Amino acid sequence: MSVSQVQSPSNHLLEVRDLTTRFYTEDGVVHAVNGVSYTLDEGETLGVVGESGCGKSVHALSIMRLIPQPPGKIEKGEVFFRGRDLLSISEDAMRRVRGAEIAMIFQDPMTSLNPVLTVGFQIVEALKLHQGMDDKAARTRAEELLTMVGIPEAAQRLDDYPHQFSGGMRQRAMIAMGLSCNPSILIADEPTTALDVTIQAQIVDLVKRLQQKLGMTVIWITHDLGVIAGMATRVNVMYAGSIIETAHVKEIYGNPHHPYTVGLLGSLPHIGARRREKLYSIKGEPPDLVGLPKGCPFAPRCTYKVERCEFETPILEAISPGHYVACWEQDKVRKAQ
Repeated sequence: MSVSQVQSPSNHLLEVRDLTTRFYTEDGVVHAVNGVSYTLDEGETLGVVGESGCGKSVHALSIMRLIPQPPGKIEKGEVFFRGRDLLSISEDAMRRVRGAEIAMIFQDPMTSLNPVLTVGFQIVEALKLHQGMDDKAARTRAEELLTMVGIPEAAQRLDDYPHQFSGGMRQRAMIAMGLSCNPSILIADEPTTALDVTIQAQIVDLVKRLQQKLGMTVIWITHDLGVIAGMATRVNVMYAGSIIETAHVKEIYGNPHHPYTVGLLGSLPHIGARRREKLYSIKGEPPDLVGLPKGCPFAPRCTYKVERCEFETPILEAISPGHYVACWEQDKVRKAQ
């Protein structure tokens, strides 16, 4: 059996194993993703949260094999989707997966949509490529998709260019494009960051409704724990290219065990908080991924650190069913809550 035919014994829709991605730059080797592992099941919504530069987006681009090479390189790992390792199949086979089976929408639709082609043309091309539709059928389907994501006068808007859409409407068009081939998994990479709060809420609600209607599995990447509070099933908290805590969303919010997760939750405003009460701020700066320190990458910013933290890198350990934490002092963190 060839490497590209290796099958995973897992029954999960997606299984990521020890995913490791590096960037080789003039300043040194950037350790962008460091041994990320998790599973994803049908119909689940996985929230991936963390500060900018923690590896959230790079891990998703690695799954899609969209890492620019050079300077990037997926050093090791496996990504099993419906039993096939996406990192081992041919590029032609991977192109058939992208868009058709796993779709991705990005933070800024202006950099994802071609500015010199109409929105309709871009959706129609995807339908013709992946679904084998003719021009008429593809245009009809494109109109249906724009209507489904809440764009009025969809038939006329198909002939508009991206700059003729507002930011929220461009993001809806990107969602329509992502859904055009009925993918099993939709990866949303901070799709609401550039939008105002009202439009952000509309986009989140739209994705939730579409997921329920279409039965999609969603990976929602964000730096804001508040965004995924009402939509995620599970949450992966990332820091310095690694998952440092993962649990059911209610467990993450109600019983965090990693000091970084506690800090992220503490930075959220709470209804009923006193007007002059300051939000919590995590001291220090994120680590330089070119020169990751020995031991726990969060140790320089952590108020709970002990000598062991500076020399030994903690691994994810189960503290309850489905709840894993990478922290040597997680008992002390829990008791302090």
